[in-house]
Amino acid sequence: MTAVLAIDTATNACSAALLVDGDVRASRFEPMSGGHAERLIPMIQEIAEVANRAVKSVDLIAVTIGPGAFTGLRVGLAAARAFALSAGVPCLGLTTLEVIAAGVGPLGNPLVIGLDSKRTDVYVQVFNPNGQAVSEPTAILPEAASLFVGACVADATRVSVAGDAASVLKDCLSSGRVSVTTVNAPYPDASVLARLAAARWVPGEPIDRPAPLYLRAPDAVIPRYGGRLRP
Repeated sequence: MTAVLAIDTATNACSAALLVDGDVRASRFEPMSGGHAERLIPMIQEIAEVANRAVKSVDLIAVTIGPGAFTGLRVGLAAARAFALSAGVPCLGLTTLEVIAAGVGPLGNPLVIGLDSKRTDVYVQVFNPNGQAVSEPTAILPEAASLFVGACVADATRVSVAGDAASVLKDCLSSGRVSVTTVNAPYPDASVLARLAAARWVPGEPIDRPAPLYLRAPDAVIPRYGGRLRP
């Protein structure tokens, strides 16, 4: 019996799910622009109670590693590492973009996932009609989306877009040759993350410690000379 606790706090939503033998026994998903740190632990306690499963009894912890919000990523990763250490189980990290894509599923045409970086660029990844990634997660300016996607799926005449930057991508990708459809899947869902992690995990094989995937530098920088007066 395999049990997975999945956590996502990387975007404008907070979610957690407990999966046991392929069945999501309990889950919570709440859109929020802040307060992930305050909500996550009570949320996990709620799903553990509903599923009648102690967190320490799970076999795997899964967490989204980004791209996403700097603070949100750190909240989820810190919690996932702590739970994994406490339970003595591995911790598997997956990207926000691939989790959204897995939730949408293969559509028979290319899928572009886009997340708002809260700056001038967007986080993008392209998937082929079978749901397989054909690009790495990348930060691009919206006006470069058409060229970027065209290089990944050159002959596509129909494309679907998802993520909270889907409307921006649709405007940039729409042309006389390409038809663009928006899929309502703005954020990662821990229920999808749990299933994806369970499918990828091979018990006994080593797993690298999950680290945040940052596609751009943080807004805050350390002052020159570490904030001290120049000697």
